[in-house]
Amino acid sequence: MFRAGYAGAVDVTPLPVVGAPCGIVLAAGAGTRYGGPKALAADADGTPWLDRAVALLAASGCDPVLVTVGAAAAEVARRIPAPGRAVLVPDWNDGLSASVRSALDAAAATGAELAVIVPVDTPTLPAAAVARVLGAAAEAAASALVQATVAGAPSHPVLIGRDHWAEVAATVAGDRGAGPYLAVHGATFVACDDLWDGRDIDERPAP
Repeated sequence: MFRAGYAGAVDVTPLPVVGAPCGIVLAAGAGTRYGGPKALAADADGTPWLDRAVALLAASGCDPVLVTVGAAAAEVARRIPAPGRAVLVPDWNDGLSASVRSALDAAAATGAELAVIVPVDTPTLPAAAVARVLGAAAEAAASALVQATVAGAPSHPVLIGRDHWAEVAATVAGDRGAGPYLAVHGATFVACDDLWDGRDIDERPAP
């Protein structure tokens, strides 16, 4: 793991924070269809998507907020705003699963029982959706599995309790995240149609 501002990897263990959920921003990909790493993308007004994602999770009570970095790792790490912490994904080119594994491994070093996961390419994701997903996990705590849905389809954010972290990390593969695990293990699906459109951004808007 390494902190923003470092050109290379250094061994840094997040301080344990008991009681707060851990936030995870998946931001290690190369953004091939987008034309570059989405961790370096910004809104039309210049607001970095990375800033939005970290602020969203921090405002939702997540501590720490972990950001996976892979493509353009040093540059992305330098841009991570406080209170975000960079998590290096050495095998990021293997796909989304590598980011999920690295993030959950890092989360295990914290005192969190819950991990709230969002991708960096959902800049319109509202805090209300995070709050709704966290609310659905309140009683289950470490055993919780919750996923937002929009129009009946799986969406973001995703919440995974600590009891599942090791198994999720062991079963994800290629460019698929935790979706199959959630489906098989009876995740709670929470409709968020009234909050946002569920859209992630795969391609740059036309000029």
